[in-house]
Formats: sequence, C-alpha cells, structure tokens
Amino acid sequence: MTGAVLNSLLTFLGMGALFLSGYAILRFHQSFQASISAAPRLMPPHPSLPHLPTIAVVIPAYNEAINLRDCVESVLKSELPNPQHLQVWIADDESTDGTRAIAHTLVTQDPRVHLVAVPPRPTAEVWRGKNWACAQAVEQAKGEYLLFIDADVRLEPGAIAAAMTEAQATNADLISCLPEIVCGCLAEWLVQPIIVRMLTAGFSFGAVNDPAQPSTAFAAGPFMLFRRAAYDQIGGHRAIADDLVEDVALARQIKAFGLKMRLMLGLGLVKVRMYQNLAALWEGWTKNLHMGAKRKVSATLMITVIAVLVLVVPWLGILLSGAAIVSVGLPEGALFLLPLICALALLLWESILWRQQAVLLELPVRYWSLSWLGGLLVAAIAIASIIKTETGWGWTWRGRSLALPNAKTTPSA
Repeated sequence: MTGAVLNSLLTFLGMGALFLSGYAILRFHQSFQASISAAPRLMPPHPSLPHLPTIAVVIPAYNEAINLRDCVESVLKSELPNPQHLQVWIADDESTDGTRAIAHTLVTQDPRVHLVAVPPRPTAEVWRGKNWACAQAVEQAKGEYLLFIDADVRLEPGAIAAAMTEAQATNADLISCLPEIVCGCLAEWLVQPIIVRMLTAGFSFGAVNDPAQPSTAFAAGPFMLFRRAAYDQIGGHRAIADDLVEDVALARQIKAFGLKMRLMLGLGLVKVRMYQNLAALWEGWTKNLHMGAKRKVSATLMITVIAVLVLVVPWLGILLSGAAIVSVGLPEGALFLLPLICALALLLWESILWRQQAVLLELPVRYWSLSWLGGLLVAAIAIASIIKTETGWGWTWRGRSLALPNAKTTPSA
C-alpha cells in the first residue's frame, strides 16, 4: 500500500469518526434541550408563608462524620412558619467513624433532632443500599410529609418550605429535586458535570412528570419529599428493599400506583457535593451506574460510546491530524487538513453547547481543556460498573461489600 493510499484511507476513517462524533453531539444536544425545556424549577417560597403541615426529615448516615453536622444544621435553619413542626431523624447505619457521636451532640443541641441506631440487617431478607436505614427511621418519624435527603446535601433556608408549598399547590405525592452540584477536587470537576448532563439528556422531565406515561420514572435520591399517606400506600422503602437504586425504584412505585410525582430542578435551594476525592467518586459511580441502567449492558455501554464520541473524538481528531501533518509535512500532509478543520469545528461547537447547558444547570465550566479526560473517566466508570455489578468483584461502598457471599451477582448492602 502506497503512502498516498494509506493517507487517503486514514483520512476516510478519521472523517467517518468525526461524522459520528458530530451526529452524537447533535442528538445529545437535542435530547438535553427537549428534557430541560420541560423541567419545572423549584422557586423560593413567598416571604409570608401560610401554615404548613408537619414534616419529618430522614437522613440515612453510614460513615458520614465529614458531612453530618453541616447537613443537619442546614435543615435546622429552614425558614418555616411553624418551625416546631419540623423533625430531623438521623439513621445511623452501623457507622464505624464518628457519625454517631456527632449525632448524639446534635440531639442534645436541638430537641427537634432524633437519633435512630439502625440494627443489623436481617439475614433472612435482602436489603440493599440505604433502604434498611430509611425504613427504621420512618417507623418512628411523625409528620404529614417525609423528606429523605443524603448527608452530603445542604439545604438553603427556603428549600423545605418551597418544596412543601409546591407539593400542596400541585397536589403532588412525591417532589424530587435535581440538586445543584458542588465540585471541590479535580476529579469532581471532570466527571460530575458530564454525568449530570447525561442524566438530564437521558430522561425527559416531561415524560417523568406525565401521569399518562407510567413506565417513565426517575427521581434524585438527594432530595425526595413524600406525602406520608402516599409513601405508606406504595409500601415505602420496604417495598423496594432489594433495589440498590432506591430513588428510581420509589418513583416507579409512585407512578405504578397512579400517584402524582414532580421531578424538578432544585438549583439554588438544594446543593450536594457527592464525593470528596477520585477514589470515592470511582467507588460511588461504579456502585450504581449500571444498576441505574437496569443492569442493561447495552444501555450502560451506550454511556461509554456517548462519552467518547462527544468528548474524546474531537480532541483525538485534532491530535492525530496535527501529528500527521507535522510528521509528513506539506504539501504531502494537506489531506489531513480536512479532518483537522472538522475536529476543530466540532470542538468549538461542543464548547458552545456545553457552556449553554452549564448555564441552564448552574454547573461549573472549569477545566474545559480536560474534557477529553473527563470523557475517558466516565467511559471507564461505565465499563467498571458493569464488571463490578455483574461479578461482585470490588463492588463496595465505603468498604462495605455489596455482594452476598457465594453469590457473585447478587448484591446485599
């Protein structure tokens, strides 16, 4: 094969990959826009609120010493017309760090705070994730509404009142809010904005909030406000005890029972920093990404394909085309100018779209020049999540194994 023929073949292959990248960018943007345009936003409550019902906030906590105090204090600062109607229930799920000691201190500082020492999980039943801890707290919590939040969540003073007002105004049985994502370390900057974009594009706010589409359900675990009667009607966390992705499972239950849910943007009112470092981020997303895709290998692999086509291929096109031109020089390398120009155009296009989407989701736009690395990380997370979930190898959360002994594909915690 002559050099000219080889160059032509490489150019053809490169242009094919760039064409697929452009198509993926277009479809991804279309899906994102269709979803976000139908997304209701949780708005700050009116300064003079009417009477609001009683509410119990449940915070499942497993080794959350780094987060618990700030989370609970943000809840206690909630601006409510009747603050005495607020309860906070900390469910300590057999933590091995200082979580329980911090919880005891918080209990002594405010009578609205209560601690539930979650007992060991029954060996005759399969309980996954935080379902067992939530179920134990609910047995003691009192309130017309139940709000489940994670310990890494920070609520603004108006968040609870806004959600309860929205629930009453729309007669919703479940209000779930996609929170504002807070990033601290480089790994978070690289991965979190990409995954949030993918989640937004991957489901439709309109379809999720449409009672006529019961098969389409999604919820965000960091903030889930239930009408207590509806929660009891669907069986609560006990009904989905063996489901690791409990937020989506509960949303499916709500719609299956013909009840009303509202998935909303909680930007500015609900914030979360999910992971403190790369190790925690890797463990967390590989734990539940494949499960969130209903253990469909094709669906999880599609995350890899999208991440590579949208975020990696344009950068790779620039690198390879530029290297080819430098190596052979001009005019022999003139053939590689076309893929180089196309790759530059795709990268500029994706940059513009990303900034537009980031504004809508109030996401950070730092480290755009490393978006290729973020794409590779997300692709690797998706593949690792398949392996961990399907084999049980290394499938853990903060050191707690998610695989049953002698049952590699059946998780337990």
